[in-house]
Amino acid sequence: MNYASLSDRIKAFTIDQIILIVTMFITSELLSNFENVPTSLRMLLFISFFFLYEPICISFFKGTIGQQYINIKVEKDNDQGTAVNFFLAIIRTLLKYSLGWISLLTISSSPKKQAIHDSIVKSIVLRN
Repeated sequence: MNYASLSDRIKAFTIDQIILIVTMFITSELLSNFENVPTSLRMLLFISFFFLYEPICISFFKGTIGQQYINIKVEKDNDQGTAVNFFLAIIRTLLKYSLGWISLLTISSSPKKQAIHDSIVKSIVLRN
């Protein structure tokens, strides 16, 4: 198995954050063309982008755009070749964002280079 390194993950995360920022900017610009767009709708869209982008990409495509660009993928640890289901991908993302860099500290000490959020949902990140 060729597990993704910490630097691979950081590169992919950076690309994904740029994609999210650009997406939010474009959405904001598009919404500014309409009168009386409720603030609650804007908030719902931005929160949805932030919390659903990664789980949707991981559960359907085994990786985000950034991960695919860096040639890494997220799979089930106990059933390699299979994508993590959507529910577990949501939990993984929430843990990843909640724990932040703390989660990544375990990668170097884990035999499978798993972050805390990977260990909890039983996922692995592999190089293609």
